[in-house]
Amino acid sequence: MTAGGTRPLTLSGLPAPLELRESARARRMTLRLDAARGLIQVVVPAGLDEAEAIRFVGRHAGWIRARLAALPPARPFVNGARIPVLGTDHVIRHDSAWRGPGCRHQGEIRVGGQPEHLARRVRDLLTAEARRLLAERSRIMAEALETRVRGITVRDTRSRWGSCSATGSLSFSWRLILTPEPVLSYVVAHEVAHLREMNHSPRFWALVARLIPDAAPSRAWLRRHGAELLRFGQSPGPAPTRFRPEG
Repeated sequence: MTAGGTRPLTLSGLPAPLELRESARARRMTLRLDAARGLIQVVVPAGLDEAEAIRFVGRHAGWIRARLAALPPARPFVNGARIPVLGTDHVIRHDSAWRGPGCRHQGEIRVGGQPEHLARRVRDLLTAEARRLLAERSRIMAEALETRVRGITVRDTRSRWGSCSATGSLSFSWRLILTPEPVLSYVVAHEVAHLREMNHSPRFWALVARLIPDAAPSRAWLRRHGAELLRFGQSPGPAPTRFRPEG
């Protein structure tokens, strides 16, 4: 297998299938529980023997089971499900006779089309609304700091809620639309402040405070509820997490 390639592994007694990924940049073995595909990914340094990877997983099987048992439940996008949008619960309503794009109105997210496309349509609607709101907030906050945003992307990021590139482009998770509005605003403020200070120095936090005078509650909210956010739109199964035990 070439570096960067993947292949399945077989190990009985675990609650999810395994995938081995060899990485030229990896310096040690790591495990990742991948919710999107419902498997455990084993990342290993290039050239490592597969038997050693299997022994590594076996040594940490108890950790895997314990983490799975402690995870928040999956929150799939299905008809009748309740999901938060900017801090307010909304009910998903599917109407096959509905024509046109989905909409959010008076506590409902209404979508049409075939039932099997419901989850995608809900996610598309939420992503579009997140993109609009995040772009608007970013522009306003950048003007307040006398800087500008070069571009905005919205994706399903798993390790960060937002990021800022050296070129001045910002990237955000669409799942921020599922947070209370002050939390979304805090993440925008954090990334916009990086347009001026690409660090976490006192100067950086002073810029954040100019935009969001009291960011501590929003930071605490994300730490407390981050795992739950990753479960929205997912079928029952493990949510993504990462750890780096000694091999």
